Amino acid sequence: MYHSARLTAFTPKLVTVFGEGYSLGRFRRDAVAGLTVAIVALPLAMALAIASGASPDKGLVTAVIAGFLISALGGSRVQVGGPTGAFVVVVFNVIAQHGYDGLLLATLMAGLMLIVAGYSGLGSLVRFIPQPVVTGFTAGIAVIIASSQVKDFLGLSMKAVPADFIPKWEAYFGALGSVQGVTLAIGVGSLALIVALRKWAPKWPGFLIAVVVAAAIVALLHLPVETIGSRFPNLPTGLPAPALPDVSLAKLQAVMSSAFTIAFLAGIEALLSAVVADGMIGSRHRSNQELVGQGVANLASALFGGLPATGAIARTATNIRAGAITPVAGMMHAVFLLLFVLFGSALMAYVPLAALAAILFMVAWGMSEHHRFIQLLRMPNGDRALLLLTFGLTVLVDLTVAIGVGVTLASLVFMMRMSRTVEIANGRSGEVREGESEEIDQRDALPDGVEVFRIDGPIFFGVANELLDTLRRIGRSPRVVILRMRRVPLLDASGVTTIEEIVRQAASANTRVILSGLQSQPRAMLERVGLGAGSERVVLCEDFPAALRAAAAITAASSGAAHLN
Repeated sequence: MYHSARLTAFTPKLVTVFGEGYSLGRFRRDAVAGLTVAIVALPLAMALAIASGASPDKGLVTAVIAGFLISALGGSRVQVGGPTGAFVVVVFNVIAQHGYDGLLLATLMAGLMLIVAGYSGLGSLVRFIPQPVVTGFTAGIAVIIASSQVKDFLGLSMKAVPADFIPKWEAYFGALGSVQGVTLAIGVGSLALIVALRKWAPKWPGFLIAVVVAAAIVALLHLPVETIGSRFPNLPTGLPAPALPDVSLAKLQAVMSSAFTIAFLAGIEALLSAVVADGMIGSRHRSNQELVGQGVANLASALFGGLPATGAIARTATNIRAGAITPVAGMMHAVFLLLFVLFGSALMAYVPLAALAAILFMVAWGMSEHHRFIQLLRMPNGDRALLLLTFGLTVLVDLTVAIGVGVTLASLVFMMRMSRTVEIANGRSGEVREGESEEIDQRDALPDGVEVFRIDGPIFFGVANELLDTLRRIGRSPRVVILRMRRVPLLDASGVTTIEEIVRQAASANTRVILSGLQSQPRAMLERVGLGAGSERVVLCEDFPAALRAAAAITAASSGAAHLN
């Protein structure tokens, strides 16, 4: 049974679909959906590549190679993959610091990390990344993407654009006198056309229409506007031959953090996209296989000289709305893009960069999730601080730092909140919970010389010291201390150490410790350190009445021994 379930968990959805039976009618629907998504992805792949500091053909290669494999090997029925805005900042920085070979090596490493993560069963862990962290760095990336397009949108005359956010904007303001009116008009017109089509004709491919119209105007009127052809005069056509980048230990160490960031972002965005797709089609993706598929796709993309790739939420949603029902639709989207790469690459030269900048402004606006951002600002102080800190670090420092600090701070905030839910009570006033038969006052039936404490909640390192301090405040040393632990679902290593310390201190004061109502996990943890059922250092009882009887017997024996002496 276990092996069968594991085999299913790591079976691509494409295999499952073909096992169900795949008809010509299904293929027609998937082919139409694939063509629709390809029309959307075509200008987007080029724009994202340029924004990342690469040539537009790299974006198309990524969409073809990685897009095909993400659909063919992934764990979702309708996922569409390719280059996305989340990678723009990371890719740009890696290329700037380590060259394009460094990016290919980082992408290869990220692909291996994703495969290992998938087969290790880490797909389910991604859902534990808190929303303020995801929204914070996504909104930060959106701001950086939009900022990177100001030069092309305005046609500014600048030798180089600084990489950092504040120096970048200082340079923009310094170059405002060189704004080119024609370029600005093309950019504003393209942006207005995209917005108008989204409002009045949402089913039309607004990005592609804007690019085609802008390219036609520039070409027919011979306008002095920078285009893909003028910036990249020697664009290759077709797909390159696969090749390994140069590998050395020094390079591996240099790009390790970037590879981790790429893998993290790819996993997060792919699984978020798969969850969105599940909600739209009423299906359920296989998260670990999705990570494996993403890993293989990134390996292949790097071998063909492409960019990092992941599941794209907007393209996946477009795929579903266009009628896709199986992974074949995503594979067909890659096939249609391949046809363009083989037979239409020359047309890229006419596309104005200002029109691509307008597309990326729209991408950044969609990524910003401004409604969710504003909503999270109304949350408690911890969530609000987490959101703003992650956002600020993403924009002003570095995406890797933002992710690390955001996740770490989120964990600390969570543990602080969890520690506040743990209650350590000695029963001087208590109440019966629904469905429980415990006494209202657990101290009523206590023999002389016995203290009792009831612990509600997990005992982990965030509350371990508090438990020890509470017990130290007893004052006098009782003959018996009962710890009621039926409501303790979890005991971590720090909690075990604390229980051991309590037992040790009690033994030095000639006090016995009784643990009552242990659940399976805490019992197993205590057995690992010799505090199990056979231990002479502690007494284990199934419930509180049994603990009271054991305490009475201990105190009676102690009194008898004292009387004899």
